Amino acid sequence: MQGTYTPWLVTLSIAVAVVVSYTALSLAARVASSRGRIAKAWVIGGAAVMGVGIWSMHFIGMLALSLPVRLTYSLPVTAASLGIAIAASAFALNFASRSTLDIKGLSLSALLLGAGIAAMHYTGMAGIRIVPGIRYEPGLFLASIGIAVSASFVALWLFFRLRRGQSWQMVLARVVASVVMGFAITGMHYTGMAASKFGPNSYCLPGASLDNKWFAIALAVFAFGVMAIAILTAVYDAWLHQQQRDNDAEMNNQRLRSSLSDALTGLPNRVALVSAAEEAIVRAQRNGSQIALLVLDVDRLKAINDSLGHQAGDEMLLELSRRLRSVLRHNDTLARLAGDEFTILATEMRSAHAVETVAEKVLAALEQKFVVSGVEVHPSVSIGISTYPLDGDSFELLLRRANAAMRYTKDSARGGYRFYAAEMSSFIDDRLALESELRRAIETGELEIHYQPKVDIPTNRVRSCEALIRWRHPTRGMVSPMTFIPVAEETGLIVPLGEWVLRQSCLQVRHWIDTGMSPVRVAVNLSAKQFRQANLPAIVQSALAEAHLEPGFIELELTESAVMHDPEASAQTLATLSAMGVHISIDDFGTGYSSLSYLRRFPLDKLKIDRSFIRDLMKNPDDVSIVKAIISLAHSLRLRVVAEGVETADQLEFLRQLGCDQYQGYYCSPAVTPEDFAALIQRLRAERPELTEADMLRTQSRLSAFTPEVAN
Repeated sequence: MQGTYTPWLVTLSIAVAVVVSYTALSLAARVASSRGRIAKAWVIGGAAVMGVGIWSMHFIGMLALSLPVRLTYSLPVTAASLGIAIAASAFALNFASRSTLDIKGLSLSALLLGAGIAAMHYTGMAGIRIVPGIRYEPGLFLASIGIAVSASFVALWLFFRLRRGQSWQMVLARVVASVVMGFAITGMHYTGMAASKFGPNSYCLPGASLDNKWFAIALAVFAFGVMAIAILTAVYDAWLHQQQRDNDAEMNNQRLRSSLSDALTGLPNRVALVSAAEEAIVRAQRNGSQIALLVLDVDRLKAINDSLGHQAGDEMLLELSRRLRSVLRHNDTLARLAGDEFTILATEMRSAHAVETVAEKVLAALEQKFVVSGVEVHPSVSIGISTYPLDGDSFELLLRRANAAMRYTKDSARGGYRFYAAEMSSFIDDRLALESELRRAIETGELEIHYQPKVDIPTNRVRSCEALIRWRHPTRGMVSPMTFIPVAEETGLIVPLGEWVLRQSCLQVRHWIDTGMSPVRVAVNLSAKQFRQANLPAIVQSALAEAHLEPGFIELELTESAVMHDPEASAQTLATLSAMGVHISIDDFGTGYSSLSYLRRFPLDKLKIDRSFIRDLMKNPDDVSIVKAIISLAHSLRLRVVAEGVETADQLEFLRQLGCDQYQGYYCSPAVTPEDFAALIQRLRAERPELTEADMLRTQSRLSAFTPEVAN
């Protein structure tokens, strides 16, 4: 019995084969790019879709054959062929998840997959209920199996090679491969069909009968629909994965940028600068040029942060970095290494004069005022410079020596620049030694407290004094506070140092009282770090209790920047101290950035005019205006005014005319030892009425726990 093929059904089966091939390649890509449960889900779902597609192509190809008898089918056997197709598809997709490919494994897998596809085909043919049964021509039968194995080999190889990537080139490659695979699959099918031989008097047993035309169309539509959904799902999943990869890549880039840049200014940080400097050194070695490393330290940034707040300090740093970038060349690198420290890597320098030009441009860029939080500030920078190859052949050495030059500049001439010199390293070494010796000095009793009197201008009476720390070093002699106080501030030693001064001053006042000396109040300086201690009131209370001293005998001096760092918290701390009866004064008034609204709220007793305004009082009209304004402001707030640094009779007389309340300075006496201070007080009071204890305990603070009883 001879059969014929319906051409459009053959074409339809080929189309299904091509589409199922593309679907298989897309599913293989998803399986390969997934892990764990998601990969298993793609294998299971993909196997079902791919199996349905392959089986649909096979069944449409069978429906394309027209015989003189109407064919009937065994549903269980036909369903079994579908199951074999799904199992073979699962095997193929699972192969796509392999990490490596070898020819032996590929060949064995192709043999098994080819056998599965052939089994699906011939099981499907066995589902035709025709009598006598179908016979097969051995040559074509073996050829169909060979084609199935070969097509499986090519398909598995393409699965492995085309499973990665979503570029248009990869999509095009999959389309071409799908056409090749589609024709290979249909070639196997129609070779197997050609091997089939039907007897001349064959007839079909009762079974399921189908309308070839409409069932083929319905099956094709179903298969195309299932595969379209699978392809769209695969494309969408690939898009989601790509988005995730892009997001991960962007996050990695952001992390990389964050690891190489300063969070505030966006400038390169130390890591980025090290890399740039090492590359610059290599280039300089190659072309014989010089490079310069300039370390810039912003002077008085801490004072701005403390008085105007860190947001204002950040605004200034941003503006400063903008100005610096505007004057540097495109091949120079500006980096921020620390809070107040910037570094410039200047390359292709031909002489020291070229480096000086860079430094002078930087200083010129900062000459104009900065306006931060509505306040004009005039910061300066201290610059230290080291050059390659003169001062070192590595970044770390150049940075260390530029830092040494910057420290030297900062301590000797703020607002300028210095090139590194060998003696600067010894200067830094000496500073480190000083830190170590200062720690030891606190324990070994090398520190002393001297006292400088504060004199009432109207009466010339001494009502109080200021405790000033001194260091009597066993080998250095008397070390100036200007030398060791900055070291204490930088290292944090200022906190235990300040507490020691407070306790010793309280004990000294108690000693004076016990030995019959007239009452005197002692002013103790508090650093900003001390003032920000949460337990400061408890420390003061403890020092007073240890000395059995009334709070009114102690006056605490704070700078403007210390109290304005956090005005609300400062107001609470000052209120607590003042309620105890401790006197409060603002030291160096006029050098910070105070808010008058907060100044009015603080429970203060005195304002101390900074010595810089007193020094040129007799010849600078601006200083006269400032001093007059401070005195007027203080008196309007019911505060007393103390002038520091009075050295001449003319200065004192002028302050008397301006209405200043107290002065201290060399005109009366320098700071002296406790014994010399007691003798000085005895001499100065010999012609004055004695001060009562009630007089000494009085305070003008509006929150004081003590009520005035005796007029000043």
